[in-house]
Amino acid sequence: MIDHSDRIASHKEGRFQGVGGLDLYYQSWYPWYPEGKVRAILAIVHGLGAHSDRYSNVIQHLLPKQYAIYALDLRGHGRSPGQQGYINAWSEFREDLGAFLELIQTQNRGCPIFLLGHSLGGVIVLDYILRYPQEASRLQGAIALAPTLGKVGISPIRVLLGKMLSRVWPRFTLNTGIDISAGSRDPQVLAAIAQDTLRHTLATARLATEFFATLDWINARAGDWQLPLLILHGSADRVALPAGSDTFYQRVNCKDKLRIEYPEAYHEIQRDLNYPEVMADLENWLERHLPPETAQLRRGSGELEFPNS
Repeated sequence: MIDHSDRIASHKEGRFQGVGGLDLYYQSWYPWYPEGKVRAILAIVHGLGAHSDRYSNVIQHLLPKQYAIYALDLRGHGRSPGQQGYINAWSEFREDLGAFLELIQTQNRGCPIFLLGHSLGGVIVLDYILRYPQEASRLQGAIALAPTLGKVGISPIRVLLGKMLSRVWPRFTLNTGIDISAGSRDPQVLAAIAQDTLRHTLATARLATEFFATLDWINARAGDWQLPLLILHGSADRVALPAGSDTFYQRVNCKDKLRIEYPEAYHEIQRDLNYPEVMADLENWLERHLPPETAQLRRGSGELEFPNS
């Protein structure tokens, strides 16, 4: 959890209704000072087995810049209900994200929103935006951190087994077998991951087939992408190989796109040794894509306010 003892942020937790009436968990952080003044919102979608507590560096970097942060726990993850690593169909992720964004927009009418997805969350974000271009046009831009857009660091045998069993035993569950050490080069981060009681390493047969089908769909329609796009990836990522995001990036025809690859960086790019550089690049990109009326709103100036609810 984020340390609020310095009163940087006003932190709130809540629930919203996802597909099938599932009560999904989310949390939000607002800048404490100046009270209620928010320049933009960053909505975060985590990766497989993770949860919304995993982005403290992003939150602590952007809060002083007057960004509010929202993050959800996907179904079957963190504090949200559901079988770990299981979905009936990929559309559940997509529609859950749509409900999450609707919640954010309702609570912060008129405030610019950026959407960020990490790892599997990057795939969820890209799929949502490509499937729903009209709804996505209300967003300021999209960020994909180490998205799993190509080969993944999971045993081919596990992948094949998942595909074979999806129809006859969709809830069949396997450990992904992903090595913790592939997450970060920082020993403290690896220790925190190992001790994280909300984390899991499970995936089901149905999730495997839905994931790879979605991946094929996304890559086939990369040329339809219209929203400003930022992709940040580590060159030494063994979980989501960087060649996948590079291939997707090359297929995107939208001129407002940027991909940065960090030498030697691992999968948890927001928590690796080079995270200050990653945070600086993220902030710079966000600043360039703020609408003019909020780009000028700085700490201690301006009257633009959004409800902190």
